[in-house]
Amino acid sequence: MKKILLALSAAAMFAALPSFAAAAPAANPEAAVKAVLEAMDVRKTMATTFTEMEKQLPAMMRLQIQAAINANPSMNEERKKAALAAFEKALPGMGEAVHRVFADPTLIDEIVTEMVPLYAAHFTVAELEQLAAFYRTPLGRKLLVETPKLSAQGMAIGQKIVTPRLNKLMQEIMQGVQKQ
Repeated sequence: MKKILLALSAAAMFAALPSFAAAAPAANPEAAVKAVLEAMDVRKTMATTFTEMEKQLPAMMRLQIQAAINANPSMNEERKKAALAAFEKALPGMGEAVHRVFADPTLIDEIVTEMVPLYAAHFTVAELEQLAAFYRTPLGRKLLVETPKLSAQGMAIGQKIVTPRLNKLMQEIMQGVQKQ
């Protein structure tokens, strides 16, 4: 009798398994990625980054254009001055155009949409859930705040160490070229 009850219980349990599986939500990588990006406050971070980029772009553009104009061997000094003046006159309009690009409300949406398959390709749903949980913790929030500072300081350290080595390499190359 006990064996029959045990067999019936086991059969009932196995018969119920498909309904349990059907009732359980399927693993959704897209939803898991979106939860991570939300926990990382990625939209706010991107908006802040774009604001900072927008502030820095005119100076960066100025340096690049000046370098390109000054390095152009086909231009004499008078043409270089005229080209630089024309660029300076056009720069405010360029700044406005850059602002329109960064102010486009669909920009961040498009970037996030493209990031979803990127994260889904590199992390399992379980890992994404763990990441989202981590970024919601005080330590995760602190990491998000500190990462831009750490990145900037890390780049400065890298430049401090790499630049002298590259300069030495360039000097060696130039010495080799001059000997030929």
